[in-house]
Amino acid sequence: MTNDIHILLVDDELDFLETTSKRLKRRGYAVKTAATCAAAYQELTTGWPQVVILDVMLPDKDGILFLKEIKQAWPAVIVILLTGHASMETGIKSVEYGAHDYCLKPVEFEALLEKIEIALRETKIGS
Repeated sequence: MTNDIHILLVDDELDFLETTSKRLKRRGYAVKTAATCAAAYQELTTGWPQVVILDVMLPDKDGILFLKEIKQAWPAVIVILLTGHASMETGIKSVEYGAHDYCLKPVEFEALLEKIEIALRETKIGS
């Protein structure tokens, strides 16, 4: 089942991308990474990812604004935000703009994995 699930990790912390990508692949997910919104956008245009794990603080664009763009262009894509600067405003905007959930950084791998699996069940992509 998980081999058919494509996850795009978007974060400018290369260690996080490498480690999380390896761990998700070990769990059977297909994973690609991007360090910028521009690179993530290119991947999204291919139709490849079903799930995007998106950092809020990126070098080329605000992650919340990019979330809004993703959901307008690809409403079926599941987006889970990562933020190191949690605030009520970030939480409200992320839900308003269509994020499925969000995690505080540093996020424990098992917590992130659980959020992915819940999102897949709730949207029935993983069924």
